[in-house]
Amino acid sequence: MTLQPILTQDGSHTLFVPELNEVYHSRFGAIRESKQVFIEAGLHYFHSPGQLSILEIGFGTGLNAFLTMMEAAGNGLFISYTSLEDYPVDVSVYSLLNYPEISGYSEMRPDFIQLHSSPWNKPVNITPFFALTKVHDRLETFHPEPESHELIYFDAFGPDIQPELWTENIFRKMYETLKPGGILTTYSAKGSVRRAMKTAGFGIEKLPGPPGKREITRGIKPDNA
Repeated sequence: MTLQPILTQDGSHTLFVPELNEVYHSRFGAIRESKQVFIEAGLHYFHSPGQLSILEIGFGTGLNAFLTMMEAAGNGLFISYTSLEDYPVDVSVYSLLNYPEISGYSEMRPDFIQLHSSPWNKPVNITPFFALTKVHDRLETFHPEPESHELIYFDAFGPDIQPELWTENIFRKMYETLKPGGILTTYSAKGSVRRAMKTAGFGIEKLPGPPGKREITRGIKPDNA
């Protein structure tokens, strides 16, 4: 799969996949989208929890992990971060990505590189506030522990590209790995996605989307589930 770094409207990179005619992040702004969908709608949902366990579906460029790591350091929050990826990005590509510089953390470039270069399937403390476990697996065959995470970043390729990743069975698996009161955030607002999430047990919230997208979706597992 060919990956080409391209600039988005906020000056940050995304990756373009010519074979799929698809991008990893919004062309309207990769950092802007990630902050609104996953940091603001996801991480900020929890108020000063002290520690948090996050599962990410789609490590990709490492952008969501990097922004989350910066939030952890800035707020004294310890995050245990597990990220699933079937197609790791090569060093020749991720070394070109400009997220530390564009987000104002240029001094953290070594930590961004370590997010990518750290070994797979093994927990690594990237900073005192951020422990990363990257899992090299497909979502269909991945089996996380039940009730092991408070928050899921669901950032797979879209349902038009990989419809098999946006099914009721997949979302039931996500529901089961969440602790009661946990949430799942995703950029997709497609009706079939929301129906699959609802059938899997999630309560659905429609939230305003970033530029270029009217809405995003947050799924909530009830406290008494």
